[in-house]
Amino acid sequence: MLSLSCRAPRRAALTLSLVAFAACGGDAADAASATPGKAPGATPGGAGSTPGSTSGKAPGGGGPGGRGGGSVVLSGADIHKVGPGLIEAGIAISGNLRPIETVSIRARIEGDLTALLVREGDAVRTGTVLAEFERTEQEAALRSAEADELAAKSDAQTAQWNLEQTRDLFKAGAVAERDMRAAEQAALTATARLAAAESRVRAAASLTRDTKVISPVDGMVERRNVENGERVSRGAELFTVVRNDVLELTAAVPARRASALKRGQVVRFTADGRTIEGRVSRVSPTIDLQSQSVTVFVQVPNATGVLKGNAFATGQIIESSIPDGLVIPQAAVRETAQSAGAQTFVWKLSGGTLARADIKIGIVDDARGVVQVVSGLAAGDEIVVGNVGLLGAGMQVQVIGTEANRGRP
Repeated sequence: MLSLSCRAPRRAALTLSLVAFAACGGDAADAASATPGKAPGATPGGAGSTPGSTSGKAPGGGGPGGRGGGSVVLSGADIHKVGPGLIEAGIAISGNLRPIETVSIRARIEGDLTALLVREGDAVRTGTVLAEFERTEQEAALRSAEADELAAKSDAQTAQWNLEQTRDLFKAGAVAERDMRAAEQAALTATARLAAAESRVRAAASLTRDTKVISPVDGMVERRNVENGERVSRGAELFTVVRNDVLELTAAVPARRASALKRGQVVRFTADGRTIEGRVSRVSPTIDLQSQSVTVFVQVPNATGVLKGNAFATGQIIESSIPDGLVIPQAAVRETAQSAGAQTFVWKLSGGTLARADIKIGIVDDARGVVQVVSGLAAGDEIVVGNVGLLGAGMQVQVIGTEANRGRP
């Protein structure tokens, strides 16, 4: 009896354990069958269905990176109406717009400055007097040279008259040939002295003119390096005058684009907040071995002087232009990675809801921030521009703003 009573509790404990295990197994099976096709622990918005969903599709099934269903509020500036516009393809360049010519004006004589007539920023014309030297010595030398010239001219005229008379007498046999040769020699000597005197006059006149410092070009005074009353040596720099009616940019273009460069090509710039236009004036005939680039020179008209020398400019050399291509802002273009490669698309408004529109793009105009749409959109379509949050196909869209506020490229 004693042994039987000991085995009974053991069987009871085993029975209780089996009941508990069966209970646990039954709960797991019920949980798995309650959400078919969904892994345990799946969260709303994942691959399975969500509570309250009537479509049987997961949110986000409408497009990559977005969530289907729901609604979004956008402003008029977030919506762009597709339409034709100008788009240009080009080679981007940048650099400083330097004056077409910078002239260093130096002293041609040594002396004391008695007058400075211009300062930095003054506009000058060719022939404008910029400064004057003390010129008493030069004027005296000029008067002396002119007097010597006058005497030499008189001697030359007398010698020429004697020569003509001697020739007549020689023909008549009144004088010997020796006398005629002497007269000819005297005339030649007098003529040479006259030439030397005239040369001294020109030199003295040049020195006198050099006492006035003259601008050789039209432009503006960039620097004045001397002061009134200062004694300067010959060759000292007095002024720097720049020609800013035309500015020039020197830029490096990759060698692989060198074949597209041609003289006369239009170049559009942005400098000092202004949009300006220039043209390619010269292209280097060689490729720089170190940078593997070609130097191109672009000239920009600046007749009014509105642009300052050394202003920084960015722009592009226009290779091709489409005046009425179908264009959209770059900010509207999105890209998603797929197994077959990246797919370019935009979010389009269709009947108050969002729809994904796959597009093919052509020319990209970085200067204007637009791209050409080759296929996938039509004129009049409305698309979403910029980063406005998480979007998905099927979302209801409420636009706050008028058509006048909607973005344009």
